[in-house]
Amino acid sequence: MTDASRRYRSVPGLAELGDGRIRYSERMMPLLAALGARFGAERPFAGLSVAACLHVTAETAVLIRALRAGGAQVTLAASNPLSTQDDIAEALRARDGVAVFAKAGVDRLAYYEHILAALDACADGRGPDLVIDDGGDLVSTLHTERPRFLAGVRGGCEGTTTGVLRLRRMAAEATLAFPVVAASDTPVTRIVDNTHGTAQSVIDGLLRASGVLLAGKTVVVAGFGACGAGIADSARALGARIVVTEVDPVRALDAVLRGFRVLPMADAAPLGEVFVTATGSTEVITAEHFAVLRDGAILANAGHFDAEIDVRALAAAAVAVETDVRPHADAYELPDGRRLLLLAEGRVVNLVAAGGHPPEVMDLAFGIEALALAWLAASAAKLAPGVHRVPQDIDAEAARLVLTALGTKLDTLTESQRSYQANWHLGS
Repeated sequence: MTDASRRYRSVPGLAELGDGRIRYSERMMPLLAALGARFGAERPFAGLSVAACLHVTAETAVLIRALRAGGAQVTLAASNPLSTQDDIAEALRARDGVAVFAKAGVDRLAYYEHILAALDACADGRGPDLVIDDGGDLVSTLHTERPRFLAGVRGGCEGTTTGVLRLRRMAAEATLAFPVVAASDTPVTRIVDNTHGTAQSVIDGLLRASGVLLAGKTVVVAGFGACGAGIADSARALGARIVVTEVDPVRALDAVLRGFRVLPMADAAPLGEVFVTATGSTEVITAEHFAVLRDGAILANAGHFDAEIDVRALAAAAVAVETDVRPHADAYELPDGRRLLLLAEGRVVNLVAAGGHPPEVMDLAFGIEALALAWLAASAAKLAPGVHRVPQDIDAEAARLVLTALGTKLDTLTESQRSYQANWHLGS
């Protein structure tokens, strides 16, 4: 534990509570359990420091323990103050000796101070060898505030679609100084994490915070990528009528062919009763939309940053704000008497109002990141700075390990089938 991490005052019993929750999640994360055992034998991170900016949850702690089993020195900052679980942070400090810089509910200034502290604590002030990020804030801060560390960074992993978009913009400007693996951009991650994990946890957070009955409601889903598609399917399964907004014609066509109505947000705004943004962009729901929303409309964000719903414009338009009308729900009263319900302050509703993704989902997502980080530790010198895909064999290996843990068996190709696939002379 570093001197800097000691400023978080220990609360009696908090570490024990967090450790119990971590062990509960470990039982549902067989991939990371297997990787922890493998890393313990192979030690792929021996002598290396890893700076991480992740949601401080029990599932993240299981990842951190697997990396430490592989020899890594890990420092951790929170990627969202509202999702930080103080008991988990304390357990990692007290039980695992991890320098954790995170506290629930801190303001924006403290949030970035924690990221800097996590970078500065690496390798006794020499900076990180590897980074793992969730949204791009750590990598961005590393480039803007700690450029002296850049030469020593072998590479990193980014776990969100939003973060990958930021990294690609950096790479396009020739600003990104090291290779980063887009861990969110794999077939397995899109299926398990984005579509199924996000859908379940977003609906969970939406229901917890609002208490709304979705059956019969018109739900507007902004964005029809892997996350938006999963949210739309899940809300429809609960009886909601779905309207999708999109800027991409291919995704819009996909939504139409799945039976969803597709409209511009300007047309959807007066119709919707519940709104969920999942675009990774900014100003998706703005003042012009607030002006025509129905009384009682519910606003939730499932994108990484609190920029998709223009919260500042909503606050400026309101004549009164009633905070915590329910946990993680604030009511904004407009001059004409309409009240709009904003969930989780416009931040990620599934991480703030619910517990985030189920452990099984994070097991696979974090397992891919752990394998990619080990690959980077050995191979980063061969990679140019920029955004790189997860190697296909890592994606397949993660899926195989999870299937094995679930007791699922697959067919294998016969010799004649392999011959058929390899021979273009053979037809029907």
